[in-house]
Amino acid sequence: MMTSSSPSSSPGEQPLTGGGVNHVVRSGRTVRRPVGPWSITVHALLSHLREAGFTGAPLAHGFDDDGREILDHLPGEVAHYPLPDYVRSDASLEAVARLFRAYHDATAGFVPPPDAQWYQPPREPAEVVCHGDLAPYNTVYRDGAPVALIDFDTAHPGPRVWDLAYAAYRFVPLTGADNQDFRLPVAEQSRRLRLFADAYALNRATRKTLPHTAAQRLEHLVRHLHEQAAAGVAAFARHIADGHDALYRADRAHIDRHEEAFVTALLH
Repeated sequence: MMTSSSPSSSPGEQPLTGGGVNHVVRSGRTVRRPVGPWSITVHALLSHLREAGFTGAPLAHGFDDDGREILDHLPGEVAHYPLPDYVRSDASLEAVARLFRAYHDATAGFVPPPDAQWYQPPREPAEVVCHGDLAPYNTVYRDGAPVALIDFDTAHPGPRVWDLAYAAYRFVPLTGADNQDFRLPVAEQSRRLRLFADAYALNRATRKTLPHTAAQRLEHLVRHLHEQAAAGVAAFARHIADGHDALYRADRAHIDRHEEAFVTALLH
């Protein structure tokens, strides 16, 4: 994602809090966000989702005079850290897995434009269009229930498990003892991981690879943080200074250490 070159907001615009990478504002019933080379492709994806009957994503409405993309503002609450209790319930976990399944299924028929550009390079097998950052902070809740996804900048073709692995890390969550986010015993993490996979209707073969893919996904995230920081993106440099990379590495070690327990729970 891109940082905004102009952090100020125009009169009548309300800055929206988020992950600290983009400067995003609400203007009436719309959201205005910085654009990237991938924005036109993402807009085509969002149109396809609506045509496919998936209503859990905003529509795009082109670009404003300041060059920002215009998207629907989706009413509800976005779950930022520290997470509210409703995100942590079993019912919410199962509902978000079903939302992700509906999203992935809706993307399966998407044909990208011939000149499509993506923030992340496509990964094989390209079964679906991965959201790329399935997490509570990109999920809209109403009355405690997940209803929509936002921030599709990191969308890219790839395997379902690549997207689900990161979602499981964030929503179960598969965090280690050093992480302040909802620390759970491994047995409880395993139980919730099974709930998540069951609600998504994940097939047996993919279940075997889900924990290992989650560890790979965190290693990819650490590498991406450092690449972006080295390229001069201040937001990513700040994340590293705040110790996010060390935390992700510790969580990856936790997943690696307990992979057998997680796979056993997923398969039995």
